Amino acid sequence: MRHFKSTFLVFSFLFLFSIKSIAQQKVIMYYNGDILTMEGAKPTYVQAVVTKEGKILYVGNKAEAMKIAGARHVMVDLKGNTMMPGFIEPHLHPFIAAVILPNEIIAPYDWVMPNGIKKGVSNHEDYIKALTASINKNATPNEVYWCWGYQPLWHGELNRDILNKIAPDKPVAILHRSFHEVFLNDKAIEFMGIKETDYKGNPQVDWKNGHFWEGGWFALGPKISKFLVDPAKYEKGLEMMSELIHMNGITTIDEPGFPSSDFNLEYSTLKKEMEKKPPYSVYLIPNGTQLYGMNGNSNEKAEAFMKTLAAKYDTKNIHFRPNQVKLFADGAIYSQNMQMIDGYTDGHKGQWITTPALMKEQIKFYWDKGYKIHVHANGDEGIQSLLDDVAENEKTHPRKNHRFTLHHMGYFTDAQAQQVKDLGIEASVNPYYLWALSDKFSVYGLGKDRAENLVRIGALTKRGIPVSFHSDFAMAPLEPLTLAWTAINRVTSQGSKFSQDQKLDAYTGMKGITISAARTLNLENEIGSIKAGKTANFTILAQDPLKIDPMKIKDIKVLGTVFQGISFFEN
Repeated sequence: MRHFKSTFLVFSFLFLFSIKSIAQQKVIMYYNGDILTMEGAKPTYVQAVVTKEGKILYVGNKAEAMKIAGARHVMVDLKGNTMMPGFIEPHLHPFIAAVILPNEIIAPYDWVMPNGIKKGVSNHEDYIKALTASINKNATPNEVYWCWGYQPLWHGELNRDILNKIAPDKPVAILHRSFHEVFLNDKAIEFMGIKETDYKGNPQVDWKNGHFWEGGWFALGPKISKFLVDPAKYEKGLEMMSELIHMNGITTIDEPGFPSSDFNLEYSTLKKEMEKKPPYSVYLIPNGTQLYGMNGNSNEKAEAFMKTLAAKYDTKNIHFRPNQVKLFADGAIYSQNMQMIDGYTDGHKGQWITTPALMKEQIKFYWDKGYKIHVHANGDEGIQSLLDDVAENEKTHPRKNHRFTLHHMGYFTDAQAQQVKDLGIEASVNPYYLWALSDKFSVYGLGKDRAENLVRIGALTKRGIPVSFHSDFAMAPLEPLTLAWTAINRVTSQGSKFSQDQKLDAYTGMKGITISAARTLNLENEIGSIKAGKTANFTILAQDPLKIDPMKIKDIKVLGTVFQGISFFEN
C-alpha cells in the first residue's frame, strides 16, 4: 500500500553510507522537532528528550534538558521532523517471513520487498500464467518449489491435477495466502515422502487434491520442515525481514506462537540473525497449541518445556515472555475458515484449529496457573466460544488484570465487544483485513453487512478496551503506518469507505502501534512511550501523523530509528 521507492532509496543510503551510530554510553539530547510522547489520553508534545546508556533520562522543556544533560553531551537536531516512541509489531512470524520472502510470491496485491515489488495478479488466467512462468524459470527436479499468495476468490480453482499439468516432473508446493493451507503436486508428495496412511481420517486433508489445511497443515508442517526450510534461503529470508523491520521504523517485534514447526531450527536461525545486532528486539511467546502436539498431547509436558525457555534461550535481544502462552481457536480469515455464527452465504463450513472442548481444557489449565493467554480467533463463533470460556473461569477462579488477549478478531458483534469489556479482555487486531478482504467477501461468503464491518475497532476503543495493531506478517505488510492508516480511515483496496462509524482519530490509531502494542506484551513500563526511565527506542518520521491529512499517514517517510540509545538516522 505504501509508496516505497523513494523510502527504500533513503534506507539504502542510510544503511550503506550515512548511519551515524552515537555511542550508547554518552548523554544525548534530542530537540527541535515534534516530539510526540504517546503518554496519556491526549497528545502530548515536549521540547526535548535526554537519554543516557540506552535509557530515557529526561522528557520536557529544552532549558531543563540542557541542565540535566550537563556540559559534555551530544546534541541531536531533529530539524523539524517528528520523533515518536519506536514502533512495536506485537504479532508477526519470523518463520513465515523467512519462508516466503526469499521464495516466489504471487498474491492478489503487490508486495513491497526490500529489493523491489512483487506484482500482484487478480484472476485465474493471470495466476496460472504467472505460476507457470515462475515454475519454468525457477523450479528444479531436485528441490521443492514453494510459492506463497494463492487465494481462490482471486485466483480460481487449484488442485493436485492442475499442478501436475503445470509441473509433471518438478516438486511444487503452493502456500495459501493465509499460510494455513498448502497444495502439493505428485512430485512434491513423492519427493517429501508423504504417506496417505499418515493422514487417513484427518478431516482437514484432501489427499486426492493434494490439499492440507488448518489442522492438516499443522500436522504436515513438522514432517516437511526440512524441505520448507532451506538453510541458506531461510537465513536470507530473516535478513530480508530485518530490512523490512528497520525500513518501517519498528524497534520491537513479538512472535506469539513460537515455534511454528521445528523449535531448534527456528531458534538457531533466528539467533544467528540477531547476532548481527539489527536495531530491534525480539520477544517470543510459546506456542501452546504446537507444543501440546509435540509433547504427546500433554498440556503438563508442554508447560514444563515452556518453563525452561527463558533461562536456556534468552539472549541480549531475544526474550521469551514469562508466563504467557499462545493458543489457536478457529481457522484463517483469508481462507474463510473462521467460525461464523450465521455460517456462510455459499453454505461452506468454518474450521476449528483447536476443538472447543480441547480449547476449554487448555484455557482452564493456563488460567489456573496465572498465565497471560493469547488466542488466535477470527470469527464471531470462535470469539464467542472463548468469551464463554473466560466467563466460566472468572466464576470459578476470578483473576484481576489477567489481560487475556484475543488476536485478529476479524468479525465480532457489538454485544461481543461489550462482553470483551465486561470480562477484562484485551485485543490485538489486524486492521488490514478490511483493506484486503471486505470488497471481495461482501460478494463471496460473508455478504455485505458482515464484510463491510470487519475488524470494528471503534466498538472496542470507545469502551476503553486496550487495542494494538499487528501485521501477523505476512497477513498484512510489515508496515505499522499502514495498519494505523487503515484503522483511522477504513478505506479498502477498491477505495470503498466501509463502516465509517468505526474510524479512529489519529492519536488513538497511533497508540495501536506504540503504547497499546507494548501493553499487549506486558511491556508498557519499558517501551511504547517517551517517558523517563523507559528504553530509548524512537522512530523518526518526516511528518507528524497528527498534523497531516489522515489519508496521507501511510505515506509518511520513516527517516530512521533510535534503538536502545543508538541512532540510525541522518541528523
